[in-house]
Parts: sequence; structure tokens; C-alpha cells
Amino acid sequence: MRRFLRPGHDPARERLKRDLFQFNKTVEHGFPHQPSALGYSPSLRILAIGTRSGAIKLYGAPGVEFMGLHRENNAVVQIHFLPGQCQLVTLLDDNSLHLWSLKVKGGVSELQEDESFTLRGPPGAAPSATQITVVLPHSSCQLLYLGTESGSVFVVQLPAFRALEDQTISSDAVLQRLPEEVRHRRAFEMVEALQEHPRDPKQILIGYSRGLVVIWDLQGSCVLCHFLSSQQLENVCWQRDGHLIVSCHSDGSYCQWPVSSDTLQPEPLHSCVPYGPFPCKAITKIFWLTTKQGLPFTIFQGGMPRASYGDRHCISVIHNGQQTAFDFTSRVIDFTVLIEANPEAALDDPYALVVLAEEELVVIDLQTAGWPPVQPPYLASLHCSAITCSHHVSNIPLKLWERIIAAGSRQNTHFSTMVGLALAPAPPQPRARLAHELLRHLLQEWPIDGGTSLAPAPPQRDLLLTGHEDGTVRFWDASGVCLRLLYKLSTVRVFLTDTDPNESLSAQGEDEWPPLRKVGSFDPYSDDPRLGIQKIFLCRYSGYLAVAGTAGQVLVLELNDEAAEHAVEQVEADLLQDQEGYRWKGHERLCARPGPVHFEPGFQPFVLVQCQPPAVVTSLALHSEWRLVAFGTSHGFGLFDHQQRRQVFVKCTLHPNDQLALEGPLSRVKSLKKSLRQSFRRIRRSRVSSRKRRPAGPPGEVQEGSSRAERTGLQNMELAPVQRKIEARSAEDSFTGFVRTLYFADTYLRDSSRHCPSLWAGTNGGTVYAFALRVPPAERRMDEPVRAEQAKEIQLMHRAPVVGILVLDGHSVPLPEPLEVAHDLSKSPDMQGSHQLLVVSEEQFKVFALPKVSARLKLKLTALEGSRVRRVSAARFGSCRAEDYGEHHLAVLTNLGDIQVVSLPLLKPQVRYSCIRREDVSGIASCVFTKYGQGFYLISPSEFERFSLSTKWLVEPRCLVDSAETKNHSRPRDGSGPEKASGKARNSGSQSDGEERRSGPVMEHALLNDERVLKEIQSTLEGDRGSCGDWRSQRVAVGMLLSCCGSISFCTTNTHY
Repeated sequence: MRRFLRPGHDPARERLKRDLFQFNKTVEHGFPHQPSALGYSPSLRILAIGTRSGAIKLYGAPGVEFMGLHRENNAVVQIHFLPGQCQLVTLLDDNSLHLWSLKVKGGVSELQEDESFTLRGPPGAAPSATQITVVLPHSSCQLLYLGTESGSVFVVQLPAFRALEDQTISSDAVLQRLPEEVRHRRAFEMVEALQEHPRDPKQILIGYSRGLVVIWDLQGSCVLCHFLSSQQLENVCWQRDGHLIVSCHSDGSYCQWPVSSDTLQPEPLHSCVPYGPFPCKAITKIFWLTTKQGLPFTIFQGGMPRASYGDRHCISVIHNGQQTAFDFTSRVIDFTVLIEANPEAALDDPYALVVLAEEELVVIDLQTAGWPPVQPPYLASLHCSAITCSHHVSNIPLKLWERIIAAGSRQNTHFSTMVGLALAPAPPQPRARLAHELLRHLLQEWPIDGGTSLAPAPPQRDLLLTGHEDGTVRFWDASGVCLRLLYKLSTVRVFLTDTDPNESLSAQGEDEWPPLRKVGSFDPYSDDPRLGIQKIFLCRYSGYLAVAGTAGQVLVLELNDEAAEHAVEQVEADLLQDQEGYRWKGHERLCARPGPVHFEPGFQPFVLVQCQPPAVVTSLALHSEWRLVAFGTSHGFGLFDHQQRRQVFVKCTLHPNDQLALEGPLSRVKSLKKSLRQSFRRIRRSRVSSRKRRPAGPPGEVQEGSSRAERTGLQNMELAPVQRKIEARSAEDSFTGFVRTLYFADTYLRDSSRHCPSLWAGTNGGTVYAFALRVPPAERRMDEPVRAEQAKEIQLMHRAPVVGILVLDGHSVPLPEPLEVAHDLSKSPDMQGSHQLLVVSEEQFKVFALPKVSARLKLKLTALEGSRVRRVSAARFGSCRAEDYGEHHLAVLTNLGDIQVVSLPLLKPQVRYSCIRREDVSGIASCVFTKYGQGFYLISPSEFERFSLSTKWLVEPRCLVDSAETKNHSRPRDGSGPEKASGKARNSGSQSDGEERRSGPVMEHALLNDERVLKEIQSTLEGDRGSCGDWRSQRVAVGMLLSCCGSISFCTTNTHY
């Protein structure tokens, strides 16, 4: 009866759990999925983006972020900030209006919905009578003017959304106050534009779709002036001084109209079709902005020649004889221009163009010659090419961090820094050039800088590496709230493709018309699907990087600060080992480029290992101290010595009956007959036999556990009274040889007297292979080969896929990373006590004693809960109360979307949280954990949701927006905004040390209910079979001091969360 007993409740342990574990969804990284509306507050300097799923997101200075979600989950159509207030109004596609406010609570601002309202018409009225087309917040902040499809303008009082029916401006009232000749032209229909007079709040402009524009006196209820165009009206812009109106039309033209007190219809001062004389598409929005130089900026959307360029998404900028049509790779949702915010200023003086496209946000610097783009510090287009895998590396050494930033800065010379000064060319000396690139990186200024970030400065530097379908690897600064691109690596140069890697997509002749210029980074098209990156492994100490792809290619790269031209050595690894009867039916291998190849500064490949057959690489491990890289596919795994450039061994794991493994992921040929046969076999086995078949293994094979070890393990575990019966999987099931995980360890493998390097591999069929390695000492490393010999083979009873392998030292602590002890960043592992092997399959956790591989403990997850392990990673959870106390546990994600923390080495469940919906298969497949109890998963193709399981390591936006900031209307050109924010963040961090943190707001929103989103993510992750990457999110605050001699020194600020 002991197995049915549970240990008693331990209050001390429960208190300790509260100090160690706490679940929070903290922030969403990336670009909002399916954006639908854009808003901007010139006084607050805050940008707002609405989405089709009903989410609204606000962005200011880096680290200032807010999110809200409408209860209705309808698409956001329009966003309007109330002038000078921390309030905004949203219009949804169900014709409802919502009032939002930024309210200060507990010293930080929070976005809250205050009121909602739906405009109702009289009984029996048509729906179009109150269908809102335009929203105008009045400068008094007390009234909303609502233009409708019926041509009427309704007035609503804020904040209660009370309709003022006596102030409604009906189309009939306007018609009666117009001359006789205008009344017969059917000049009405829907309201297309509403604008307030720039100098007189008693006048508003009303533009109707038929081409009529009137200036309406709110006090006298009369028409002060009217303008009538022969073309359909799209939008209107009112010049800052109020003396000129510019209208844009459906035929691709725009007109300038003088504003006078004369009620007679004036003729346009100027009418122009910028891309005529051929038929053009409509100009849907236009800005006419005055400058100190005298010549205005004309900025408009659309207007391209219909026949030749009608499918382009363009915004044109014209100023001082220069004209450029910025060409975007995705549809333009909306755009705005950042101008002088002070309403009393005489001139607009535009300094930035902000464009919200369907897949990215693009900002153009209008004050720098050539109008270069500005690199955003957030809203990164993560899916510029579809994400195929991710890898997180924490606590990056400062030297490696500097070198990566310097390499990335050389790629970003086309971006504007917006600092108002021109940097001199980079000096030739390597160290001076590195300092120059870092200076350029740190001097970048972001024009949308409202609010103040109160989040403490991240104490460490963290990298998030994402692999993409086009063969690129992007390095992101994942230390804090903002996910910023640092460097991009492309593997395309190594291979022969149809396109030239030196070809520029934005190449355009000087005399070509229209003057198109490609902008933005979104490029969803891949030259060859075989280039897709499937696995990434970076050593933060040595700078070695291993990258594996879809066509069996494994590249080993090292960081070089200088450009180089060299040949990449190629080695072929035959995983089938010339076995007869097998024929690969999938895609062909990529052809490597012969001869020397030119590589830019950064990570440069020096060896290419090509797996044969060229199947998707499913697992990857790199040991930089031993200079070894291990790789696995659905056919087997191998070990390569990248120092001697030679293959150590290969091991074929393919089952004789596994033909699906020979078809490849890109093959569309599937055997329906075989799939049905396997399904019927499973049904037959479950009905006929209730006995568990033990597969016969080789003489040296270790079967799963003895009865004595089982009894010992059961006494130390908490078991449920009833366990589910799990049917054993057949060895004939497909992909049993699929290599799921690879792991290097220096442990006791042969006997308990000597430890040696080893390589462990786990397969989809529940088999674990262990190879003993002999690595020559450093003085003979190049003279003697690395030798490997298979020492162990473990077959799990139920043949469940092995998803993780871990070795614990004598203190039951996971072994440190390679070179981690040498850099004094970890304690030396305990090699005196006995080591333990932890094998994690989809169904259970099992601890074995080394070197005998005898079972000690077991936790049957599937039998207890009916769930299966999808992701597992070891993590250290620090206490929020005791600075020096922490525990090592396993973070586990199941197929039900639940996250559990399991203790080491006793395998006792600690806490359980519901994180991802079980229907979100793609989100579960994309999830990764960090070493310190955080994690990421995709909630859309372009967004990572960040969560935390730890009370100590928490990255979330904490910011303050105060309407008092509106007193300073001018744009900060000296960077005072970010400096002020960072200073307050440090002060806030020092005050909040040791305080218990509140649970942050849930940031995941309704787009996960859209099945199309889930399918889109799943398609991009199709080839990813899972990796146990370690992620953590912190960053270093790098300060720069310029001495009189021009040298640069760096300092780090270590502040606890």
C-alpha cells in the first residue's frame, strides 16, 4: 500500500516555492500580426497600432510599451489621440467607438478602456446613415465629430459618449447653404474628410466623396467657403497657416485651393497628376508641409501609373526638386509624418515619415540627404523571412558582444542615425574601426520617444538567434523589453543558387521613371527552400557557431573582424554507410560554390559537412573546448572534428522498415496504403494482447530498469493512485531512427575510476546511444586523431521518443557548458561523487546511475496525466528573497500547453501553469526555455510571447506617460529623452530590489483564435522537430565615455531585477 501514500504538506517548502516560482506573460516581441490602423500623438510622441484581432498597442521611447484588447475582438479601423491628453479613441469595424486612457497606478502607467459607444440612427433608418467613415477629435478634447456614409456629421460629447443631436451637421443643412448651381450636381454622399482649422477651432472642413469640400462655421452653422472638384475626393490636407487646402483624388491628381472669406467657389491654384499623363491609381492620402527652406514637402500614398505599376505599394516624397517613390514589399496600411508639435509654430518642419505596412514598420529620415531609413529599436519584422528555428544564449561576454555589434554596424551603414551630425569615415586600424562602429551603434536616436521607461537596467547581455527560410541567421538583442536586430548572417554565399548574392534589390537607374526605391526588410520569398536553417548552436566563449539546414548541410563558422576571401572546405558524411537497398527519394543536396568566396566581417564559415542522404538536420551539438560538432538526421548521426577537418564516425539509426525517412520533408509522395496498414496494426495490438512486448536487444544492451531499482524509485516519488495504461510502440513505426537530441558530457561512462569525454544521442524510437571519446591533449591535438567507441545502448521499454538527455554531477547539478569553468563563470563540477544520467522521453523522466546505467528514479508523465513532453530544459531558479539561494530544476512543456517545473534529481513536480492553448500546436512546437526560467513561443508568424516562471528573472515593460510632457512640444534632437528614461530606470531598479513583484498583465491576445494564424506558423515550423535551447533575457547597459584623445572605454551596470 505504500505506493498509494502521498507525503504530507510541508509549509516551509510551500513558502520556498512562492519565493522561487511565479508565472507571468510579460511582453510580446516582434511586429503585430495583421495590423489595421495607425495613430500618433505629436504631444505625447507615442505611436499606436491596431490589429484585426482587436488588439491595440502603444509604443514610445524604447522600453515604453502598452497593450489593450477590445472585448469584441473586432478589427480596429481607426485610432485617434485626443490632443494633448493621455487618451485615445478607437473605431472598430462593427461601428463601435472606444475611449482608452493611460492612467497612473502604483507609479506606472496602465492602458485601460473607459467607455464604449455605438452610434444609433433614428428608428427605421438605413445602416449607412450612422456608418462612421471619419473621426475628428476636437482640440477642446470634449467633442468628437463623426462623418458617416450618409453625408451627415454627428457630434458626440466626451468622455461619456453622449450624442448631441442638436449639433448634427446634416447633408441637407449644408445643401441649403450652398449656391444653386452646386445643389443640382449631387455633390454629396459619404464624408471622406474632417479637419479642424489649424488656427480657429470654430471652423471645420468637411470633404464629401463626390468632390465637394466645405468649411463649416460651428457657431454660425453656415458655410464659409466651398470647393468643388470634378474628380472623386479621397482625402484633404489643411496647411498650418489655414490659407491653403490640398485635396487628392481618385484619378491620381491633387489640387491646391486658396482659402478666403469669399463664398464664391474659387478655382484651384494648381492641379497636378504626379505620374501622369497615363491613367493612374488614386492618391488616398496626402500631406502638404511647410519648411524653413520655403519649399514644401509633398508626401502622398498611391498615384502610380495603373498599367505598369498598379500593383506597387508606394509612398512618394517630393521636396526641393527631389522626388522618390518608396516601394514597399507589403501593402501600406497607413502613414503619418512627424512634424513640429507646437500648434503655435509657424512652420511644419517635417523630420520623419512613419509608414505602417502590413508586415513591417518603416521610418524615413526626412532631414538627412537622400532620405535614408531609420532602424527601429522595436517592432522588428521577425518574419522578414519565415522563422524556422530559434536559439538563445545568455550572459554574452563583453568582447564577443562588441564584435557582433561592430559587424552588424557595418551592415547598417545605409540607416540614418538621426543624431544631427555626420560621422567621419572609419579609420583603418582594427581597434579604432571597432570603436567607430560601436560609436555609430550607440549614437542612434529614435524619433518616437514619448514616455519614460522605469524598468531596471538588464544586468546581462543576451542573444536570441533566429534561423530563417532564406538561409539567414539573425542575431537579436534579447536582454530587455525591446528586441533589436544586431547582426545578420547569410549562408547563401557558400552555395550556388539562381541569384547573385551581390545583387541589390533596390538597384534603380537614375533616369528611370517613376523613381522607385525599395525600402523595408520584409522579403518572404526564398531562392531555394533547401537553404532553410533548422538548427543553430553558438559558443559564447570561443565564438564558434554551428548552423545546420534543410538539405543536410552543417556549417561551422568563426568570428572574424575583417573581411576575408577563402575556400570553404567540404566533407561528406555518409550516414547510410553504403547499405544496400536504400534509395533517397527526397531533394538533392545543395551545390557548394567552388574556389575562394568573399565574406564580409562577422561570422565566416570555414568547413561544410554535407550529410548523405541530404535530409533535414534534426539535432546539433557543438563542443568548442574539444573542437567537435555532432549532427543528426532521420538516418543517423555523426561526429566531426572541425580542428583537424576530419570525420570521427557516423552511426546509422535507420530501421529496415522505415521507408518514410527516405522520402524527405520536401517530397509530396506519401504512402497512404502503408499509413493505413500501420494504423490497423496499432488497433489490433491494443485489442489482442494486453502484454507488454520486450524487444530483444544486442548482448550489451541495457534494458530499462530492474525490479529492485523500480521499488527504490517509487518510494521517492509522488504517485497518483491510478495510472493509465500505455501501449508499447512498435519498432516498425515510422521515423524510429530519427535523432532527436545530441549531448556532450565529461562523465563516468566505462567505469567509476575514470571519467572521459562522451557523446550521447537519443532517437525517436526510444534508443539512447553513448559513445566514449578520446580527445588528445592540446599539445598533440593536431597530430593525433579523435577516437570514438560505442560504450552503451539503452532501449526504453515503450520506445517513446527521447527529447532530452542530461548528466548530473556528484552534487546533482547539471554539468557546466564547455569553457564555462575556464572563464570562472561556473563552479567546477563534482567529479568525486557518482554521476547520474537523466533521460527524458515524451512519456516519462528516468534517472540512471553511472557508469552502470542502473535505474534509480522514474516519473511517468503520460501514465499520470495523459500528456506528453514537447520541450524540456534545465534551469536555475533564484530566490527573490535570498540573493545567494537558487535551485536547479527542469522546465517542461507538454502537448496540452501546460508548463511544469520538476525537481532534480528526485523528479518531484513543483508547480504547474497553463501557458499555451492545447489547440495551438505551432505555438507549442516553437517554445523554448532559458537557463533562468524564462521562455518564448510564437503567437503569430511575426510575434514571440515572452513569459517567466521565475520570481527573480522578469523582463516586462514598466513605464510612465504623463500629459505634463506635452509642455515640451519640440522634437528632442540632443537625445535627452532616452537619457532621462535610462536614468529613472536605474533609480527604480535600486528601489525595487527585494520587493515582491505583481503578476503582469496577460499580453497574449485574440489572434490565437484564428486558425489561419496557427496554420501559418505551423507551416514555417514544419521541419523543426524540436531542440532543447537555453534562453535567458537580460542585457548589459553599455555606456560610452569619449576622452580627449578619442579613445573609448566601456562600463557595465549590473542591476538586479
